[in-house]
Amino acid sequence: MKKSHIIGIIVIALAIGIIMTTAGDASTYVSFGDAIEMAEDGNSTKVHVVGRLKKDEQGHIVGMQYDPMLDPNYFAFTLVDTNRFEQRVVYYNPKPQDFERSEQVVITGSMQQDVFVADKILLKCPSKYVEKEIQQNTAAL
Repeated sequence: MKKSHIIGIIVIALAIGIIMTTAGDASTYVSFGDAIEMAEDGNSTKVHVVGRLKKDEQGHIVGMQYDPMLDPNYFAFTLVDTNRFEQRVVYYNPKPQDFERSEQVVITGSMQQDVFVADKILLKCPSKYVEKEIQQNTAAL
């Protein structure tokens, strides 16, 4: 066998290994109820949960806890999933920018005891796009 063939086989083997590792780390979308059941069964697989922030009548977020002077890497809030189940979420990183403006939140992580520990937070903020669209439409009139 030529050296180029051996190098080609090694590159292909590495690519397959990387693909298998990435596919094994993929998670699924579930509700908090499903995440709790998975944790009770001993399954610590990371999952995605979609929800909305719990807000009061005035639109203020209820239960948000973040004090960067005390601990900049501790952020906690209450999320309501698509089944209207409320769950406390802890994120051991700084609070994401524009968190208060988000309409919908997607979190990735797993249940640990009685809280959901998030590794990643994805914010969906359609309101900022709607504002720009309204300003453009009114400017054209």
